[in-house]
Amino acid sequence: MSTTATPIVKHSLLSDFKEITKMRLALSVVFSSIAGYLLGVDEVSFKVLILLAFGGYFMVGASNAFNQIIEKDLDALMHRTKNRPIPSGRMSVKTAFVIATLFTVLGLAILYSINKQTAMFGAISIFLYTCVYTPLKTKTPLSVFVGAIPGAIPFMLGWVAATDNFGTEPGTLFALQFFWQFPHFWAIGWFLYTDYKRGGFFMLPTGKQDKGTAVQTIMYTVWTILISIVPVLGITGELKLSIVAAIIVFAFGLFMLFYAIQLFKKMTEQAAKQLMLASVLYITLIQIVYVVDKFIR
Repeated sequence: MSTTATPIVKHSLLSDFKEITKMRLALSVVFSSIAGYLLGVDEVSFKVLILLAFGGYFMVGASNAFNQIIEKDLDALMHRTKNRPIPSGRMSVKTAFVIATLFTVLGLAILYSINKQTAMFGAISIFLYTCVYTPLKTKTPLSVFVGAIPGAIPFMLGWVAATDNFGTEPGTLFALQFFWQFPHFWAIGWFLYTDYKRGGFFMLPTGKQDKGTAVQTIMYTVWTILISIVPVLGITGELKLSIVAAIIVFAFGLFMLFYAIQLFKKMTEQAAKQLMLASVLYITLIQIVYVVDKFIR
């Protein structure tokens, strides 16, 4: 009996750890940071890559754990979050707080070992996500604007880790991921509208699943596409994009725009879910195109 019970407990602990830190989200952030690093570096240092990966994971894991501590009562009201470790009773607030605090210290220490600016932006990200974005989610749709700031830092963070400098190049990477987050999170806010409403969260710009929200989603998708091809103009310093790469990035943008327009036409949760998936595919593919283009140009 004991031999069969042990792996179940281990699996439960691992699952709870993955959920309290939102492992899939954290890994996507690490991916963005590494892409930014590869874009900014002249010579790849695997030591820095490893430090950036762990520091980035700890940073996001800490933010997510603090978020779930603060929202534990609201999470219990929503179907998609009621089985999270804290509201389900599988993990105590004290344990989650220890994890969040430990991750904060480790994350910032690791990022500081890369350079001071990387640690500074990491600290800003944790502060904004935990202390500003999270409380605002139940107050105003503008919370998405605030949340887009820490959400846009990872792509930029990689460049800063590579160069110890914040300028036009990381600013462009930040702007790209900043504007991308609006259609991405509004799509999520749309198909989870009913569940978010149970928790009292305001995620859509108009507060409703209406044409106004759909139009704004299209507008921010267009802005994202335009920013993504700006490096081809040669006005973003060392961040460059070849004509071929710019055409590919633009095509990916049109793919995402198609689903934004479909949301406007259909106004359904299914259309919103398709846009969300398209947006994830878009940001992943263009980061790959940026990096590949740099190394083959």
